[in-house]
Amino acid sequence: MSRIENAFKNGKAFISFLTGGDPDLETSEKLIYAMDKAGADLIEIGVPFSDPIAEGPVIQEANERALAAGCTTDKLFDMVARVRKNTQIPLVYLTYINPIFTYGKEKFMKRCRECGIDGLIIPDLPYEEKGELIEICREYGVDLISMIAPTSHERIAMIAKEAQGFVYCVSSLGVTGVRTEIKTDISEMVDLVKNTTNVPCAVGFGIATPEQAENMAKVADGAIVGSAIVKIIAEHGKNSEQPVFDYVKSMKEAVMKA
Repeated sequence: MSRIENAFKNGKAFISFLTGGDPDLETSEKLIYAMDKAGADLIEIGVPFSDPIAEGPVIQEANERALAAGCTTDKLFDMVARVRKNTQIPLVYLTYINPIFTYGKEKFMKRCRECGIDGLIIPDLPYEEKGELIEICREYGVDLISMIAPTSHERIAMIAKEAQGFVYCVSSLGVTGVRTEIKTDISEMVDLVKNTTNVPCAVGFGIATPEQAENMAKVADGAIVGSAIVKIIAEHGKNSEQPVFDYVKSMKEAVMKA
């Protein structure tokens, strides 16, 4: 059983996100341990990039802070390698096509395997273009995680059929960010996926409160939270370890209620 499969084996999963290197790499490493200790089942790490087109202002600003603090892709890989010596929690990179190709796709996947990155989420890689990476991901044992949007409709079954790791169900149109209300019929999206594959479904984009997390986990296999955590990190900076721990713990408890 892969580490990602393991994340969903004990019921509903809580998936947390942080931008690597925000406010610095040392703090990011501490935050990963704090999230793990607080009950997160899987952690997404954003690779800092100057043009993260799927991200709202909160995560865009986190990318800018990380880059300004000197975070590079190599330094982030080194940090992940240190983390992997201390925890077996599944770790997934959220990144974009440009950083992978600039780094060199084979070199990138090789380092993912060496450092213990289990999967990749690439928001600007359409299903139709995944042939650019799917074979090299398989070669290095890195799951290429599919995203399904509310507008996917008839494409959902096609995408789900070849899904790896888990299916990332995007709850709302637009970029990432906290939302007061999620209006998408998530259960319909999840049902379409489940009719095609046994790969777990997790819902992200806009989830911020324990109530929202519980509601999403009732219809899916897990809830993903990014911007709400990044806002805490932006507020507390190097002192964000305890606030992030407390928040993740409350969200995990909410997901488990489902």
